[in-house]
Amino acid sequence: MILIVDSGATKSDWIALDEDGDKLFITKTLGLSPEVLSREIIDERLTNNFELYKHRKEVTQLYFYGAGAGTERMRKFLKDIFTDYFTNAKITVKEDTYAAIYATVSPDEQAIVCILGTGSNCSYWDGKELFQKVTSLGYILMDDCSGNYFGRQLIRDYYYHKIPEKLAVKFASEYDLEEDSVKNHLYKQPNPNTYLATFARFVIQNKDEEYSQKLIRKGMQLFIDNSITQYEQAKEVPIHFIGSIAYYLQDELKEILAENGLSLGKVLRRPIDGLVDYHKSILFE
Repeated sequence: MILIVDSGATKSDWIALDEDGDKLFITKTLGLSPEVLSREIIDERLTNNFELYKHRKEVTQLYFYGAGAGTERMRKFLKDIFTDYFTNAKITVKEDTYAAIYATVSPDEQAIVCILGTGSNCSYWDGKELFQKVTSLGYILMDDCSGNYFGRQLIRDYYYHKIPEKLAVKFASEYDLEEDSVKNHLYKQPNPNTYLATFARFVIQNKDEEYSQKLIRKGMQLFIDNSITQYEQAKEVPIHFIGSIAYYLQDELKEILAENGLSLGKVLRRPIDGLVDYHKSILFE
């Protein structure tokens, strides 16, 4: 059995294939980001999934692509966990950028590939190799235009009384913005980045509001300035995007990229289907 996994900070998509490349099952777990989760929590999330627990000894190959797996230390951390859990499997762990590349880029194509989901990321693919000019320091310092970026800005603006009154009332009616609750999620509960990203839905659902448009454009311009234009090829190659923020705000994304002389390529909400097609092409053809 072959397991292919795309793991974001919020959730993970798992697809199992048999030795002929046919799908056996599809399942989900919560996100498995090693930057914010302990081994105990990751083990618990694996064990709580019936399909994974039931078939853990049948897995012969695991291809895991995950948020937070950008350093050798984090990849080893995850590989050790998976080796103990899937005891008969050969384990491959790569950062989620590779999943985005394999799902969007055509063979030998040069492109910039971005992730705009719970977190954000930007890389250049020259047709064979991956290049990253910016080392991510995580959701507190970076992640422009991500779900947790918009959540952080919304909460700040709400408490600084910068959201228009009518919209602020609506915001407070849909979310628990009580001070102790916010602090508890941010400083005492696991996955504060995922918690912040839950507020991004409000921006998307109210994106036609003037306040939301300004917030969206500010986040996108920051991402362009800080990440995309770091690459000298930015105006020469397509720019592909993966993630829910990019998917639901692709009209705004296309517009602001054009204003910066940049070309929008593919926009996918999730890379898992393209990732499976990629692995089937190299494993079974």
